[in-house]
Amino acid sequence: MTVTMGRRELLAALGGAAAAWPLAALAQQVSTRRPLVAVLSAVTRERNLPLNAFVQGMREFGYVEGENIDIEYRFAEGRLDRFPALADELVRLSPNVIVALVTPAAVATRALTQTIPIVCPLLADPIHFGLIASDARPGGNVTGILFRTEGLAGKQLELALQMIPDVVTIGFVVNVASGVIIDRQELEHACQKLGIKSVPAEVRAPNDLDGAFRALSNDHVQAVIVLVDGMLFSERTRIAALAAAARLPTIYGFRDHVDAGGLVSYGVNLAENFHRAAAYVNKILKGANPGDLPVEFPTKLELVINERAAKALGLIIPPSVLVRADEVIE
Repeated sequence: MTVTMGRRELLAALGGAAAAWPLAALAQQVSTRRPLVAVLSAVTRERNLPLNAFVQGMREFGYVEGENIDIEYRFAEGRLDRFPALADELVRLSPNVIVALVTPAAVATRALTQTIPIVCPLLADPIHFGLIASDARPGGNVTGILFRTEGLAGKQLELALQMIPDVVTIGFVVNVASGVIIDRQELEHACQKLGIKSVPAEVRAPNDLDGAFRALSNDHVQAVIVLVDGMLFSERTRIAALAAAARLPTIYGFRDHVDAGGLVSYGVNLAENFHRAAAYVNKILKGANPGDLPVEFPTKLELVINERAAKALGLIIPPSVLVRADEVIE
């Protein structure tokens, strides 16, 4: 039997096929698109060993940038006020996961999306900032790893007292633009409890650092604690030089400051946190809900001492402190 098709039926069939072509092409495009991970960093890519640790962690899970995954980076270069605009750029790309490397970056990103998963390897006080409901069950689209333990600032103060005799005045550098206040609160409370006078040097941008150290020197503080912050981390080499020029023994939260010439650090290993963040990204790419992934706690605090910096200050590190050090740079 022969079936004939009229002109109207033929046009309708061709029209339907033509309409289907874009849909088929779109489906093929979607199916072949590599997963996209967006990274929002507080500092630059150069000499960013923690970020390298994250990329290495991704490789260990089988993800190679440009081959089976794409990574889009944005760098605030120490200017936290750039986070909202940079976060907006990344959200518009509709990535599978956003890795916001510090808490202010996570806050800026969370303000723009409650659906795209966000992993933060340096969470600070995330419940206070409304990023998660609880450590065990975050509940939203944010999860990650805490970079501090309760009382860390107080332990840094105790370390200063053990290294420097007869301390009565402690200065501290704090970036008030970050909005993270828990470390400052803990340090001031610990100073008050021990009868130590605390002198804050508040900064908002890198250009404030010179004045901050001049002010601390003029206030005759005997030691300085640099509170953990993305901008202060980015300026670690400059801060180490300013502390040395002012002859102020200074304690930091990350070993990277000591590698840059600083005296002593006590806190988590940044690279380890960033490496662990890759495991979160892997789980999310495989279908896990970030709200179901518990926030992890630091597993180890490390003490790193730069004896060269100590000698330059004429400071003798007590054996009781040296023996506890995870690493001594000589």
